[in-house]
Parts: sequence; structure tokens; C-alpha cells
Amino acid sequence: MYFSQSHEWVKVDGKIGTVGITDHAQKELGEIVFIELPKVGQDTRASEEICIMESTKAAADIYSPISGIIVEINETLKKNPSLINRDPEGAAWLYKLELTQPKELNHLMNRDEYLRIIS
Repeated sequence: MYFSQSHEWVKVDGKIGTVGITDHAQKELGEIVFIELPKVGQDTRASEEICIMESTKAAADIYSPISGIIVEINETLKKNPSLINRDPEGAAWLYKLELTQPKELNHLMNRDEYLRIIS
């Protein structure tokens, strides 16, 4: 698992990356009540706004940690966005993308590095 400074994570399996927000991010946002997910087929670049989340506290932009083409979105979140608060680094993944610039992973952090910046 790789982490961005803007609190997104990506888990890579071959050429497919699964993306979500970190546990730290969901705690900071509070209860998630709405999410606008990207569209399948959408092309995204690293650090580009890709989703919008709304919580009882605020709205937040979510940025893609890596470049790629969206191949799947987590449809469950449309009906149940609060799943993000219960399992942000597991079942509440946001989308999957086919990596177009895998070398960008070198610019992301591992879990230990990420934990150091949030503590």
C-alpha cells in the first residue's frame, strides 16, 4: 500500500491500482454523508481532483494519488457512503484504475512514512 500527502492510498495488483482515503482522513472529515465518484473510463493524473466527499463537518476534494484510467468504481458507496467511516482502507475503496505512469509510485510513501507525517 502506498500513501499520498493528501491522505489517499493506493494498493497495486499488477497494472491495477485500488484507491481510497486513509483512516486518518475519514476521522478528520467526520461522518461521510455523500460522495461523488469518478466515471469509468475517465483519465486522471496524479494529484488531480477525482472525487468529492461531503461530511457532517465539511466538503473535501479527493485527489488521485497516481495517474491512470478509471476501470471500476465502488457502487456500494453511492448508497452507503458511511462505509468509508467504518472501513476506509478496505471495503470502502473508492475506485480502481489501470496505471498509466507506474513510476509515480516512487513519489508516494509507505505506511511508516505516512504515519510519521500524521503524528
